[in-house]
Amino acid sequence: MANRLNPYLSFDGNARQAMEHYQRTFGGQLDLMTFGDMGGAEPGSEDKIMHSALEAPGGLYLMGADTPPGMEHRPGNTMAVSLSGDDATELRRWWEALSGNGGTVTVPLETQMWGDEFGMCVDRFGVMWMVNIAGPQNAA
Repeated sequence: MANRLNPYLSFDGNARQAMEHYQRTFGGQLDLMTFGDMGGAEPGSEDKIMHSALEAPGGLYLMGADTPPGMEHRPGNTMAVSLSGDDATELRRWWEALSGNGGTVTVPLETQMWGDEFGMCVDRFGVMWMVNIAGPQNAA
């Protein structure tokens, strides 16, 4: 396996719902492991996600988990997941799935001064996403 750098998202008890939403959005194979699967889970955490991995077509790889018992969940705005490319149809579909249904658009997906379509949103799980669709001059 080659080295790779990928986002690892932390959730406050809704990792299963979030990762299943991302699987519906991006497709691919989702593997989930609960704290209970590992044995010795603290009461009430047995069904929470200890680790999940989504491997989707096109090389997309996303991991996530619920915050472990005893650790503080501290969402912030210092990190965003960026999706970019020239497949406008697919990127717009992903944008709609991430920004809709409880998401918040922070920058509308529209043509920017550099010629690409770009937008930012926070999905219903509190994850910040950036989508960039290469303009005709940048698509090569």
